[in-house]
Amino acid sequence: MIAWLKGRLSRDPGQLGLFEVVSPMQARTAPQALTPDAAPHLSRFADAPAATVAPAPLPAMDAAAFLAVLQQHGLRGVSQVVFTRNRRTMVSLASGVLRVHEGFAVAPPAVLAAIATFATSRNRAKRMAARDVIVAHPVPVRAPTRRPATQHPDDAAMAARLTLLHAQLNLEHFDGVLEPLEILVSRRLKRRLGHYAIRAQNGGRGEIVISRGHVRRDGWAEAVHTLLHEMVHQWQDETGGPVDHGPGFRAKCRAVGIAPAATRMLAR
Repeated sequence: MIAWLKGRLSRDPGQLGLFEVVSPMQARTAPQALTPDAAPHLSRFADAPAATVAPAPLPAMDAAAFLAVLQQHGLRGVSQVVFTRNRRTMVSLASGVLRVHEGFAVAPPAVLAAIATFATSRNRAKRMAARDVIVAHPVPVRAPTRRPATQHPDDAAMAARLTLLHAQLNLEHFDGVLEPLEILVSRRLKRRLGHYAIRAQNGGRGEIVISRGHVRRDGWAEAVHTLLHEMVHQWQDETGGPVDHGPGFRAKCRAVGIAPAATRMLAR
């Protein structure tokens, strides 16, 4: 997705005490939709022989007990732990509140120690080593719940023009290999200029939504830039790559002639 920022861009979160660990889901190259028969979590034992048995689960802790254990592992400057079900950010710290995915409530001591180190240490090497331990720990994955995109009837003409542009840009920059999509226009997108919903989270079909306010405010040249940005995400999704803003994304953006940035400051 791409966001529009009115004010100054934020400083490096790593210098502000805000730490985020991206879940292993985001690093997997072929997102899979969860089905009733699918494993309910990302397991390190998924590729092991059938005879391999995972260790018995540890008892879950409440937030207060979890905080006390982390403090025993050296955690400092944290007054509260909040368990989350976030599908992307596993651990984050801001204003003395440590937000941790609920799956870590049953994590072994080594992982808890890594969380304490990641949130407390200012040594980059130690934080990165702790991060590797954290992301290696399997956590429960819940199927995403997503409100279906809706479109105002008055925006049908704008959506039709964007859909035609998608077809043209597909031929010009992607050799026509992308799946044809009907682009939706949203009046709900305020900060973001556009959004791409991956196939695994959208019934097996990708979806591109463009902000109506962005088109009306910034014009069609900027709308084409945003549409191409989301089409690069579509290309990532359909070619089995991670849908992110990593090196592959940036290289493809340069190839199609747009700025390879997750956020842009638009001239006013």
